[in-house]
Amino acid sequence: MTEPLFPTPGGKTDLETGAVLTPRFGPDGTLACVTVDADNGQVLMVGHMNAESLMLTIKTGEGWYWSRSRNELWHKGATSGNVQKVVELLTDCDQDAMVMRVRVEGAGATCHTGQVSCFYRRIALGQDAAARPVQLTHVGGEARFDPAVVYRHK
Repeated sequence: MTEPLFPTPGGKTDLETGAVLTPRFGPDGTLACVTVDADNGQVLMVGHMNAESLMLTIKTGEGWYWSRSRNELWHKGATSGNVQKVVELLTDCDQDAMVMRVRVEGAGATCHTGQVSCFYRRIALGQDAAARPVQLTHVGGEARFDPAVVYRHK
């Protein structure tokens, strides 16, 4: 059996105030990572990390994730050129979630749709959710790249 990449979480005090990273991965082996723009704080995406992707992020200083939909390791920007350069990586009080502050290379788009952020549609509040459909408004501006060109091999 291989040695774990991170130590096992200790007691509550060590977890909350200790100086050693002991991430608490969920039953699926991942934890949530909110990725934000290091300069303006805009939320760019929410991804998931397993032990390997977290270790690679720490080691390389670039954003790595675990793709739950593809069930594979994912180096953000490897195909598009929009690599996330990590400025700061934070863990929450019980070490089961991360916030990663990044600067995005290339066209500066994080979303596979070419948008700067994956959060480019606003849900208007005050709508009657029982009345279908709930309307969305595009607020992301112009796409930074054409996904059909960038991802043509997929």
